[in-house]
Amino acid sequence: MNNRRLAAIVTAAVLVLGGGGFALVSASPAPGRPDPGGAGKTTGGAGATGSVRGGAPGAAGRGTWVASWAASPMSGTTSVGTIPGLSRQTVRNIIYPSVGGTSLRVRLTNAFGAAPLTAGDVSVGVVLSGARLVPGSTHALTFGGKASVTIPAGGQALSDPLAMPVRPLAELAISLYLPDRTGPPTNHAAAMQANYIAAGDHAGDPAATAYTTTTARWLFVGELDVHSVTADGTIVAFGDSITDGIHSTAGANDRWPNFLARRLARLLGDRAPGVVDEGIGGNRVLQASRCFGASAKARFQQDALSLPGVKTVIVLEGINDIGFVGSPDGSGCLAPSPPVTAAQLEAGYQALVTMAHARGVKIYLGTLTPFLGRRITAAVRHREALREAVNNWIRASGAFDGVIDFARALQDPRDPTYLRGAYNSGDHLHPNDLGYEAMANAVPPAVAL
Repeated sequence: MNNRRLAAIVTAAVLVLGGGGFALVSASPAPGRPDPGGAGKTTGGAGATGSVRGGAPGAAGRGTWVASWAASPMSGTTSVGTIPGLSRQTVRNIIYPSVGGTSLRVRLTNAFGAAPLTAGDVSVGVVLSGARLVPGSTHALTFGGKASVTIPAGGQALSDPLAMPVRPLAELAISLYLPDRTGPPTNHAAAMQANYIAAGDHAGDPAATAYTTTTARWLFVGELDVHSVTADGTIVAFGDSITDGIHSTAGANDRWPNFLARRLARLLGDRAPGVVDEGIGGNRVLQASRCFGASAKARFQQDALSLPGVKTVIVLEGINDIGFVGSPDGSGCLAPSPPVTAAQLEAGYQALVTMAHARGVKIYLGTLTPFLGRRITAAVRHREALREAVNNWIRASGAFDGVIDFARALQDPRDPTYLRGAYNSGDHLHPNDLGYEAMANAVPPAVAL
């Protein structure tokens, strides 16, 4: 499956925001994402682990656990349909760790499952190409010392530590054999990455031959942690479809958090922090929806602050709060969309600051990026005025540990209400790969300190 086809799969609805196109992924969480077992706690059935996220290292010696990769769990059932489940099949999820370590552990998720989920065989291996793994690199994961794990509905399970060296910025595959019917899967819709499905149990198989089906979603996997003696904590990129990397080149790992991870690795070497991406397409600061998940306020603790090693969160969110109001909603995905004011968004941001500082975590806010397109109406002008008012407050309020001016990084120097042409993916809202790289370059290296 080529990259353009992958992008088409994860870009399902086009809504008018600024006279261009507003591309949104087609599936995401139901409102009120469950916090399995309480804040930051892991729950599970037989074989599931019961450790707290970010708890004591499972490997002996110096160092600590840091999150190296993550993706926000999403519901398999939305107002636009239900994702088919799996049965007697293996899914091979391809992920891109941001930092390396001497050991790893994997968090599986059934956060939105309606029934217990059994993973009969789980493995991790180094990607050679596509679904093919480097021979001899595949290792089985265990959960409480057992090869299989059953995770209750709404739960998650953390694997036992595995003594396997992890290279930074090198793809891994997490393969799960699912012997029973899963029902609509907990997933992340916009992987911007081909993942693979095989009939039968091929979790430990390094060959790609059995993996005849592709999916543009990550299924049942939410996090990879590494045990490191050098990595300086974790930075969480938290936001909507722009953070999720919509319209970046699929399979290239060119979301702005990926570019940031590579930049920090060049600058800091093995002292670079982990950078994980907790973006959800269509997500909003203030409102939940059946298609685009719990609000940022509702999911912030679980998706950002509970990750191991988290020291800094970069928030870029609010454009959907502005853009959804008054937009056509034939799918029902945008409801509810009450009118929003700058003061309401500012109060939402303040709530995130309060939560972050209560956990001793720094929070940086990004300015909302341009979105004007070809057709300018009174409604579009109102949205633009609201974006500018919010950005003026972000820049001047002093409410955060710092501001990252993504808007200035992407704006057209001739007219700051538009994306620079070289950075425009074509929908006038989402950057292309060059634009995502410019966003990463706008993040000052001091954020990593």
